[in-house]
Amino acid sequence: MNRSGHSFRMPWVAAELSISGRGLSIQGVSALLGIPAPTIRSWERRYGLAQTARTSGGHRRYTAPEIADLRLMRDEISRGRRTSEAAVLVRDAASSAEPYRSLIQGFLDVAETMNSRQMDILLDHCRNAFGLDEAICRVVLPGMRLIGVAWQTGRCDISQEHLVTHATRGWLQKVLSSGPVPWRPQTIVLSCGPGDLHTVGLEAMEVLLAQRGWECHLLGERIPPADLTAAINRTRASAAIVVSHIASHRRATVASLQAAAATSTQLFYAGNAFLTSPGRKGVPGTYLGEDLTSAVETVSAALQKA
Repeated sequence: MNRSGHSFRMPWVAAELSISGRGLSIQGVSALLGIPAPTIRSWERRYGLAQTARTSGGHRRYTAPEIADLRLMRDEISRGRRTSEAAVLVRDAASSAEPYRSLIQGFLDVAETMNSRQMDILLDHCRNAFGLDEAICRVVLPGMRLIGVAWQTGRCDISQEHLVTHATRGWLQKVLSSGPVPWRPQTIVLSCGPGDLHTVGLEAMEVLLAQRGWECHLLGERIPPADLTAAINRTRASAAIVVSHIASHRRATVASLQAAAATSTQLFYAGNAFLTSPGRKGVPGTYLGEDLTSAVETVSAALQKA
C-alpha cells in the first residue's frame, strides 16, 4: 500500500487492461468494488448509472469516472440509503459538479504531464475562485479519489500517482505554513489509525482547523495506541481526531480510541472504517461524518463550548 492509502493494483487488473486498452470489464469492476455484475447491470438499466462505452463485441468497458460513480453508489447504499435515493444522489453529484468537475479532471492532466507545478497553479486557482473550504472539499479530495481509481484501473501508473499525491500534499503544506498563527488556547492532535497510511484527508483537516485558529499536531500514519495517548498527554491536547479508512483495521483503531479515552481529551473519529452504524457501536468519541467542513465545524463548536 502506498502513502496515499490506495491498495496496490492486483495483477489481473493489469492483465485485463493490457488486453482492453481502455478501462475495466464489468467483471473487473465487480471484483474491484465488490459489487455483483448483475447489480451493476441493474443500476445501469433502472437508474441510468455508469452507462459506459462498449467494445465492438458489445462488452462494457468502464473508465475511472464511471467506476467512481459506482463506488459512490455502493457507499451510499452501505450507509443505509435506499437504492433509488442513492441513485438520485449520484446523478445529482455528477450534474452539479461543474465547474468543479473540469477542475477535478485536472488531476488526471497533471498525472499525464508529470508537471507538479501545474498542480500548484490549479489548486491556487481553485482557492482564489471558491475559497479554501470549497477548494479542498470539492476539488482536492475528489481529485485524489479520482487519481486512486485511475491508478487501480491502469489509467496512470504508480509514479504518476505518487507525483500527484506529493504535489497535493505539498500544496496543503504551503497553505498551512502561510496561514494564520493559532490564536485559540486549545490544541488538537490528529492521527491515523494503527494500520492506516492514508494521510491526505487528515492533512486537509489540519489545514481547515488551522485556518480557524486551532493549533494542531499531526501525528501521521500508523500510530499505535500507546503513542497516541502519549502525544495527547505530552501536548495537553483538548481534542484528538483519529481517522481510519480500512475496515480490516477498524478494531485496532477502536483500541486506540479506547486507550485515549483514559485521558481528559475530547475524542473524535472518522473514515470509511466507520461508515455504517454497526461499525460505530460502542466506539468512544464523536463520529464526524463524511463532510470535511462539517467535521471541522463540529470539532470547533465542541472545543468552544468546553
